[in-house]
Amino acid sequence: MAADLEAEVQAIDKSLLECSAEEIAVKWLQANDLQKEVYQHLAYYVPKIYCRGPNPAPQREDMLAQHVLLGPMEWYLCGEDPAFGFPKLEQANKPSHLCGRVFKVGEPTYSCRDCAVDPTCVLCMECFLGSIHREHRYRMTTSGGGGFCDCGDTEAWKEGPYCQKHELNTSETPEEEDPLVHLPEDMVARAYNIFAITFKYAVDILTWEKENELPGLEMIEKSDTYYCMLFNDEVHTYEQVIYTLQKAVNCTQKEAIGFATTVDRDGRRSVRYGDFQYCDQAKSVIVRNTSRQTKPLKVQVMHSSIVAHQSFGLKLLTWLGSVIGYSDGLRRILCQVGLQEGPDGENSSLVDKLMLYDSKLWKGARNVYHQLFMSSLLMDLKYKKLFAIRFARNYERLQSDFMKDDHDREFSIADLSIQIFTVPSLARMLITEENLMTTIIKTFMDHLRHRDIQGRFQFERYTALQAFKFRRVQSLILDLKYVLISKPTEWSDELRHKFLEGFDAFLELLKCMQGMDPITRQVGQHIEMEPEWEAAFTLQMKLTLVISMIQDWCALDEKVLIEAYKKCLTVLMQCHSGFTDGEQPIVLSMCGHSVETIRYCVSQEKVSIHLPVSRLLAGLHVLLSKTEVAYKFPELLPLSELSPPMLIEHPLRCLVLCAQVHAGMWRRNGFSLVNQIYYYHNVKCRREMFDKDIVMLQTGVSMMDPNHFLMIMLSRFELYQIFSTPDYGKRFSTENTNKDVVQQNNTLIEEMLYLIIMIVGERFSPGIGQVNATDEIKREIIHQLSIRPMAHSELVKALPEDENRETGMESVIEEVACFKKPGLTGRGLYELKPECARNFNLYFYHFSRAEQSKAEEAQRKLKRQNREDTALPPPALPPFCPLFASLVNILQSDVMLCIMGTILQWAVEHNGYAWSESMLQRVLHLLGMALQEEKQHLENLSEENVVTFTFTQKISRPGEAPNNSPSILAMLETLQNAPHLEVHKDMIRWILKTFNTIKKLRESSSTSPVAETEGNIMEESSRDKDKAERKRKAEIARLRREKIMAQMSEMQRHFINENKELFQQTLEELDTSTSGVHENSPVISDAKLTALGPEQTRVAEHRQVVMCILCQEEQEVKVDSRAMVLAAFIQRSTVLSKNRNKITPDPDKYDPLFMHPDLSCGTHTGSCGHIMHAHCWQRYFDAVQAKEQRRQQRLRVHTSYDVENGEFLCPLCECLSNTVIPLLPPPRVLFNRLDFSGQPNLTQWIKTISQQIKALYLLRDEDCASNGKNILEFQFLLQLPEGFRPDFKPKNPYSESIKEMLTTFGTATYKVGLKVHPNEEDPRVPIMCWGSCAYTIQTIERILADEDKPLFGHLPCRQDDCLTSLTRFAAAHWTVSSLSAVQGHFCTLLASLVPNEKNGNLPCILDIDMFHLLVSLVLSFPAIHCQDFSGVSLGTGDLHLFHLVTMAHIVQILLTSSTEENGMDQENTNSEEEVAVLTLYKFLCQCTGSALKEISSGWHLWRNLKAGIMPFLRCSALFFHYLNGVPAPSEIQVNGTNQFEHLCSYLSLPNNLTCLFQENSDILNTLIESWCSNNEVKRYLEGKRHAISYARESNKLIDLPDDYSCLINQASNFSCPKSGGDKSRAPTLCLVCGTMLCSQSYCCQTELEGEDVGACTAHTYTCGSGVGIFLRVRECQVLFLAGKTKGCFYPPPYLDDYGETDQGLRRGNPLHLCKERFKKIQKLWQQHSITEEIGHAQEANQTLVGIDWQHL
Repeated sequence: MAADLEAEVQAIDKSLLECSAEEIAVKWLQANDLQKEVYQHLAYYVPKIYCRGPNPAPQREDMLAQHVLLGPMEWYLCGEDPAFGFPKLEQANKPSHLCGRVFKVGEPTYSCRDCAVDPTCVLCMECFLGSIHREHRYRMTTSGGGGFCDCGDTEAWKEGPYCQKHELNTSETPEEEDPLVHLPEDMVARAYNIFAITFKYAVDILTWEKENELPGLEMIEKSDTYYCMLFNDEVHTYEQVIYTLQKAVNCTQKEAIGFATTVDRDGRRSVRYGDFQYCDQAKSVIVRNTSRQTKPLKVQVMHSSIVAHQSFGLKLLTWLGSVIGYSDGLRRILCQVGLQEGPDGENSSLVDKLMLYDSKLWKGARNVYHQLFMSSLLMDLKYKKLFAIRFARNYERLQSDFMKDDHDREFSIADLSIQIFTVPSLARMLITEENLMTTIIKTFMDHLRHRDIQGRFQFERYTALQAFKFRRVQSLILDLKYVLISKPTEWSDELRHKFLEGFDAFLELLKCMQGMDPITRQVGQHIEMEPEWEAAFTLQMKLTLVISMIQDWCALDEKVLIEAYKKCLTVLMQCHSGFTDGEQPIVLSMCGHSVETIRYCVSQEKVSIHLPVSRLLAGLHVLLSKTEVAYKFPELLPLSELSPPMLIEHPLRCLVLCAQVHAGMWRRNGFSLVNQIYYYHNVKCRREMFDKDIVMLQTGVSMMDPNHFLMIMLSRFELYQIFSTPDYGKRFSTENTNKDVVQQNNTLIEEMLYLIIMIVGERFSPGIGQVNATDEIKREIIHQLSIRPMAHSELVKALPEDENRETGMESVIEEVACFKKPGLTGRGLYELKPECARNFNLYFYHFSRAEQSKAEEAQRKLKRQNREDTALPPPALPPFCPLFASLVNILQSDVMLCIMGTILQWAVEHNGYAWSESMLQRVLHLLGMALQEEKQHLENLSEENVVTFTFTQKISRPGEAPNNSPSILAMLETLQNAPHLEVHKDMIRWILKTFNTIKKLRESSSTSPVAETEGNIMEESSRDKDKAERKRKAEIARLRREKIMAQMSEMQRHFINENKELFQQTLEELDTSTSGVHENSPVISDAKLTALGPEQTRVAEHRQVVMCILCQEEQEVKVDSRAMVLAAFIQRSTVLSKNRNKITPDPDKYDPLFMHPDLSCGTHTGSCGHIMHAHCWQRYFDAVQAKEQRRQQRLRVHTSYDVENGEFLCPLCECLSNTVIPLLPPPRVLFNRLDFSGQPNLTQWIKTISQQIKALYLLRDEDCASNGKNILEFQFLLQLPEGFRPDFKPKNPYSESIKEMLTTFGTATYKVGLKVHPNEEDPRVPIMCWGSCAYTIQTIERILADEDKPLFGHLPCRQDDCLTSLTRFAAAHWTVSSLSAVQGHFCTLLASLVPNEKNGNLPCILDIDMFHLLVSLVLSFPAIHCQDFSGVSLGTGDLHLFHLVTMAHIVQILLTSSTEENGMDQENTNSEEEVAVLTLYKFLCQCTGSALKEISSGWHLWRNLKAGIMPFLRCSALFFHYLNGVPAPSEIQVNGTNQFEHLCSYLSLPNNLTCLFQENSDILNTLIESWCSNNEVKRYLEGKRHAISYARESNKLIDLPDDYSCLINQASNFSCPKSGGDKSRAPTLCLVCGTMLCSQSYCCQTELEGEDVGACTAHTYTCGSGVGIFLRVRECQVLFLAGKTKGCFYPPPYLDDYGETDQGLRRGNPLHLCKERFKKIQKLWQQHSITEEIGHAQEANQTLVGIDWQHL
């Protein structure tokens, strides 16, 4: 069937391609009924172009549609060739001053915090960079897609509405000019025709509901071809869809993933193509499979021609969008067509039809037409208004559609509200003309239908579905917020009227919330089921900003405020009349005052925490004071009708509830109540909850007799009894009552006193106290910073945000705090300025209990440090506004004095009563407040005023008869010396001092000055006494300390004398065991240190004693003792790689003998340096393995280490390890034999070695040929070199356990390095060991060079130990390998430098890394040397090998050096080095046949040579130092000049390296010729291939831009490479090579070793051999990956101005690169610590282990 289809497609193409757009357009121009013509054309051609097979072919479809369908329309519209027509239109058009760029998902958007009218006003990156706002405080976010850039919209910005680009387009022409005048008239008519037809066609076909007939587009012949169309929903997961599709349409998993991705992206996808029955069968399977848990997936069987027309309909809408971009006139025409009422009256325009059908359309279609609306209706200011009206009229219907819609808000047309309602002029117009505010609130109320008998909201259990619906409803509150976000500047009567109508509706909403979720105290048993509380609080939280904004609106107009106040009061009265609760009146009397109230117990009756109506009234009452309406028009306000007891009743109950919860009386009500109390005080809600309750009490008290208020309060706190009956407290404590009750009452008294402190002291809201808004914020900040220094983000979280997400903090923070910058970790902190500490109020009302005690502790500590007394007196307060002025009288009211007196009385007779220190502390605070108040009254006194505040007199008066209690003052003086109140002494002293000051002030204002009062003298003397007392105590304590110290040292001496011999022993041991670290101590002084060769400096042998971390036993490291091992970690590495794209060859066949100089993949060994016995480690590892097997049976999660791969954590430091390195004594000493003959020079040595090699080869061949002949004959045949005994098998010096460990580590290196199964017999094992040794030394040399550190003396000891052990291991490993294999390796390696006839086809000199070659040669040489008894020492061999390799390296450097003879200050010194190098270079030119560039400057060559060979010499120095144990000369241990000369001398090289060539010229000339004659060298010199040049640059991570938004922009332009131009959801940047990847998505998964892995994991295998460092751009976090199961997140190197990272870009502050932190990440990478870092992170945080890292 497929073949037929293909043929059919081919056939059709021809007839389609012959269509001429021009001819069709001409035919249309002459037609009478244009619509009919166009429809016939479409009915015939659309099904021929679209939907011709099972899979869409977008390129072909677009090409044909443009040619056959859109082409004629464009011709018709332009009246000429559109290629000329459209550019003409564009030229005639005024470019728009609006930007209107629609954002893609993940694109960066910028909002200016200084100039944006509200946070929804955003700029695209291009406009932002060209605007004035980049110098302001801006916020950067990534767009969710769908919004557009507001550049050029003057209503969106307070200043700077245009960027440089759009400013040019603002011309002087009047705004209202009709754009149609710029178009020719005939064109206008044609545009109307074609737009009307195409738009109608698109709308009809998209809103068409029948599945197999068409609106006016019937085809002539109807085929039986159908699609089974699958639609997207937000209920089913990817996995469910993929699984179902595999079953339903028998596709592979890959195909199913493709289907699912498209469905998710476009909203629908055909999953089967064929006849009706074939498709219907698939549909039934899908429905059956997905209907079990939830509603089934939506599937339709649709006729192919319908699908074709729908595809073209979408294409048409996109086309219309692009055509109107050419001209404003065309845009205006399209808007008119869209909004024209149809024949059916209301809601019949095309735009209405689409909007109302929105929730039935699929995602792709919605996106297309929303984009069209944005580029047409919202870009034309006249029609934006008309569209807004249509939108507002349909608001209710659109919202209820959205409630049922199964797509999220961003895909719904309802989301356009943000584009319309946030425009201030539109919002105002919609409120006045369409009554929008009322509409939104009514719609909202309609969706919350559940009410109780009193008509309050009632929420059912908060199930998932409930929560989902409720989330939808909340979007209405957002819309309300948008409408109110910009405040009106002038009010029309119409606006007043409509706003108040909206206010009425809002009060109705609040009335339904007043008293919802009432609770009753549980007594006896715990509550059975936690009641539902979240919904009510969610609602409260969402409304908080709206309530604040409505108050802001009211404050702007006096008439509105008065009306709103009255309305609110009326509603509150209504609420109260419903709350009678059958309460009976009672009379309370105390101190000669009495008041009537009702009997009500919070702990027995119902109480609710939700009182929004009372709180709104409180807010409005403050505004009366703030706007001074209360003083201007008192006659208009119903202030006389207010009943203060009614106002305070409910807020007071609420505060009592909090106090009782704190006292533990509501424990049995479970967590729901605890959570409610928490949110009531929380920064998100407190502004409209807790704060307003305090205001309401202040309002009530300011209108009542304070004595009455206090009695009602005592009654509500259920404390009236205690204070009104004398001696009640005493009775209470003697009747040995229940401990809990005493405790509860104490807490309630403390809470009540705290409340009084708040009522009098909280006057920092404008309108209550004479302050402004910044004072309020300053106070909040001061109190937050009194707890501890805080980061910027913590402070922002602790402050309430307004509707613009601003806290107002930045404007004042500089005045109260200093900023401290962060170091390499941590974040920047604000610290409180010392002078602000005096504003600290211990009873600040926004402190939680914990914060209060922390703050108290911190402040007292500060005072102690500054040597001040530790009293924390109440700070001076601003005066009240007149409306609240009478509040201060609480402090001097009789009942208050009685309460204070009673508590002080208890404290004086402290044994008889149940009282607490916090109670006393609060009383002292209140006394302090009252004194401060009186002092301020006196200081601000004018002539005629009488001071009404006479607190000092009242506290001096003793109580009345009969009980004659002492005065408050007298009791304070008693308490001052009470021993049990040491802590409060300072505070009492402060109170007495202030009392005296006031007394003086009073006297000075009334009469002549009086002699100093004795109180003062008394106080002075007591203070002096106090000081003397303290001093005496300190002195005694010091003497005692000294005595104890003397005793201790005496005892020590005694002990040492008794145990003398023990100590001697320990000291000696200390000397020996500190080896390893101080290996450099016994240096032969002053002599020249040489690391290798016959001249090698002899070092005295060291005993090395180490301790096992597992069994704590000590042991000496010896050849024949039990093995000791170091925990080690081997990993493949590409850190030094110069070629990351190299394909790794098949590991089973690959021969790693020669390392290419691009170091594309090496094996790195690291260690944490902790030592164990081999057998202890073996036991430990077996235990880990057994535990892992048990764990796997229980839980299938990964651990941070993979036991199957031999991984374990070091038992001491938990560092990730996968093998162990044996500790060995220096191995070369064992293989060194007497050297009794004169040592040969290089030429002789090479000859001898060549003979020995030849002999070995012959022997091997003979061995194969005949196994019978006598050895003697051989020697005769071969003329073996003198003293060479190839039959000699050396004895292995090591103990069994060491041999075993040598094999273990060798095999591990081989296994990891080649990624193969372990096989200890494989001849490649020793090669891998040598390679790992060489590579590790190279990486360490690079790190030291990059950090500019000297070569020796600066390595951490773990690296030092690791290199020592690794080098010694590599040198000893040949003893456990096959001798002949190692000899064979040596022969091949040497042959690459000294050719022999056996080894052909070796890599050329340019393709060998010389340091790897050196290490392998030196370490394999003993295998041959052990059979040589001629007396040549091993050291001689080392030296000659080193010289040989060095010369090869010099040639390598000279061949590849790209010396430009740029006229750099050439010092033509013509020193001998330069002359010699030139000579050598010329010789090379000869050998290569003059292919080398001519260079005449020896200076350049020598400079290049020195720079190029330096890394090799440094690596060699490290290698021979660790191999032979010769300490490094002190000159290399510091960074100085002449490093080169010192290195040469240490390595016994001549300073002039070219001398090597001259000394051995006879043999070297032939060698150089053989090196240069290699074919590859010739190819390189002819420019046909590339070679590495020296010195190799260090690899660094990529360069990151300074400004993070560049990265976001780069990521938003990145599309997923697999799913055709679709934007990637999680673009991730590889920091090693700079590739951008599409992470965490199905589309980019690939298969790796039989598993599906995400793009990042796959990339790590090609780029970092399993290890990767990535930056997740949208989340702004660094990701470390190692292998498939290991990963962790790491803080990014980008910080904002406050020194904080912003992971997840939640805060949106501008971010800049912190170079130090980036260097730190780079260092982790260079040191190969990424895997270790991941291990530590996963151990520390178990949640990381559960993440499927391989899918990232």
